[in-house]
Amino acid sequence: MGTLSLLAKRLTIRLASTGFVRQAMAEKADLGAFKEKPSGAVLAGLALLGFSYVIGWPAVAGLGAVAIYLKKPIIAVVGGPLTYGLSHLVFLVGMYLCGKKYPAIFLRWLTRVSMEKMLARVDDRQ
Repeated sequence: MGTLSLLAKRLTIRLASTGFVRQAMAEKADLGAFKEKPSGAVLAGLALLGFSYVIGWPAVAGLGAVAIYLKKPIIAVVGGPLTYGLSHLVFLVGMYLCGKKYPAIFLRWLTRVSMEKMLARVDDRQ
């Protein structure tokens, strides 16, 4: 067994021994929660996330075009960073409203699937 294979085996075994991985595998973590209807807060959060992308770079580019058209660079110099900063704030509020439920569900599922594949590879090498 090569050094790289031995290292991969040790890493896989160490990861598999962590509480998060053991719990995700024991509970057969899946994506079933994504089939449920999202709450109003989650929908509002998703809408804000989408809106933050609209007021991000497109709005900054629009302000730049207006500044060029009106020959007033101050519009882009001041308005660009303010608009971009506002898009970050809207994004953060959207993330807060979406909550941590769905990313946690996805991470648990991804952990289970990844570890099953890694453990299968370790077993195949023996």
